[in-house]
Amino acid sequence: MLNRMEMVRIFCTAAEAGSFREAATRLGISPQGVTRAIQALETELGESLFHRNTRQVSITAFGQDYAKDARSALEHFDTLFRSHRMEPELSGRVGITAPHAIGRRFLIPFLQPLAAAHPDLQFDLRLEDQMTDAVEAHIDIGIRVGVIRDRRYVARALAPVPFYVVACPSLIGQKTPPKSLDALAKLPLSVLIDRKNGRPWPWLFADGQTFTPRQPALICDDPDTELEATLAGMCFGQIPAYLAEPHLRSGKLVAVLADLAPAPWDLFIYRPQQGPVSKRVRLVYDHLKQAFSNPKLFPQGLGT
Repeated sequence: MLNRMEMVRIFCTAAEAGSFREAATRLGISPQGVTRAIQALETELGESLFHRNTRQVSITAFGQDYAKDARSALEHFDTLFRSHRMEPELSGRVGITAPHAIGRRFLIPFLQPLAAAHPDLQFDLRLEDQMTDAVEAHIDIGIRVGVIRDRRYVARALAPVPFYVVACPSLIGQKTPPKSLDALAKLPLSVLIDRKNGRPWPWLFADGQTFTPRQPALICDDPDTELEATLAGMCFGQIPAYLAEPHLRSGKLVAVLADLAPAPWDLFIYRPQQGPVSKRVRLVYDHLKQAFSNPKLFPQGLGT
């Protein structure tokens, strides 16, 4: 039988995840285990924490208020153990993986303050556009865009990643800005190749529509090269906000087909579930979590 603290931890994870199944994945337990814990906590409190139907769950107003208090209580509880436990010095290796474009632009600036404050930390960076095997590569922390379904990892969504169809003003001036996918198909376009399987990544649009250029003006396997070609006026490209937004704000790029924009993806931070988390890994994890969550440091769309 679960104790009250375990029930509260499971509830907080479910409140953050938005579904019992996703909470179960993050915790490494069964969805039934999450359901039983929530039901037991509701019985203890005498209040419903979630609205339920056959398709989804949504947190109640009482649940939202309780979640705020519960997170604060859990943090205080965890602090009691952290502050009274002998910890090793903040030194040693921290293995980090991220996609190439994110690693090049953001990891070094984000890690530099930690390196200055803790010179005995060693950052081992492995830039991969595909999910890296954390065990084989000795990864402590990962950054990934998309969905993380592997139950070996504890993952947390940090920021939305919108996608824009963009071109430079000179190319827009030469061509009629597209108002439909059919019109887009007639323009010079880029295709980004998946380095793992050699296949083109499809362009994504609203309502689940996808589109793969048949005769692209540019084919490459590097997002930075695709961005440079778009800035140079070679083609239209579909570029994620963290690459495109600075150039959209400066006017070097112009977005088109905004009404057909797909739902944003998520940027996740993750770590292996197994074993305790060392003080040095927790420090870096929390620091990166805060940095990538900040829209002033990591672009999350023109509306943020």
